[in-house]
Amino acid sequence: MDLKSVLAPVMGDMDRVDTLIRARLSSEVVLINEIGGYIINAGGKRLRPALVLLSARACGARGELPCLLAAVIEFIHTATLLHDDVVDHSDRRRGLKTANAVWGNSGAVLSGDFLYSRSFQLMVEANRMPVMRVMADATNAISEGEVLQLMNCNDPEVTEERYLRVIELKTSRLFQAASEVGAIAADATPQQQAQMAAYGHALGMAYQLVDDLLDYTADPEVSGKNLGIDLAEGKPTLPLIYTMRKGTAEQGALIRDAIVQGRAEKLTEVLAAVEAAGAIPYTRALAERYSDSAIAALGGFPDSPFKQALQDLARFTIQRMS
Repeated sequence: MDLKSVLAPVMGDMDRVDTLIRARLSSEVVLINEIGGYIINAGGKRLRPALVLLSARACGARGELPCLLAAVIEFIHTATLLHDDVVDHSDRRRGLKTANAVWGNSGAVLSGDFLYSRSFQLMVEANRMPVMRVMADATNAISEGEVLQLMNCNDPEVTEERYLRVIELKTSRLFQAASEVGAIAADATPQQQAQMAAYGHALGMAYQLVDDLLDYTADPEVSGKNLGIDLAEGKPTLPLIYTMRKGTAEQGALIRDAIVQGRAEKLTEVLAAVEAAGAIPYTRALAERYSDSAIAALGGFPDSPFKQALQDLARFTIQRMS
């Protein structure tokens, strides 16, 4: 299973979304066009706009409104990437230089602000107040998650509960919003909207857990993700938190020091400790439970290629670990 085959039922819609994104990205300010185009064209899975389309079509939506809302989600996601890279002092993303590395922090932040505001212009155009409510709440939650993650950096006292709250706000909330607004675009019942929101929430949790696990298990040649990035930034993700809780005193001291100091040079020793403590299967099992919850949330929806794609997407998220 690969992502392209999973998303096949909405590939025509995805092409329309790409066309819409490029058209609505346009600004009279040249720098905004350059930075926004650079990020949009840099690739990526387009997973979040695909969620809007799949959930909308699974609920029976017709017409172009789901494509407009998918563009909204992608603009917001791109804005968060621009801001994230500045906060994390990142200079590479998807194998390319980050926008802040090319144009500086000021240009990247202000272009992110433009994308946020453009997304809300598109929402006004959609003329659906429930969409505005969901997205206003989601963007606020994402900002809270970013601040919480910043507070957690280099703090070895972060608990599993604090960690899960960060990924719930920072990552899962946009997955949840994408799935929910898709259902809203279809004029789905309140129950169906709630089910799609639950699906997106669980999928987002599974996705981020897997992403954090890949920081310690991925083959960089396959994943495109270098090992130890989170460690270098002093981020206490679940594999580290579990190792401190269940590992030996020596392993716990090693992890604590690595988090406090951001010791990427200790990656080999940290990897050994994480593996020895059983943190990898523990994190994997939690991700699998969230994936199962996502699939369960789709119960009651009629069978369709779109529902099947949503189920396959939850399975694909876990498959990235193998």
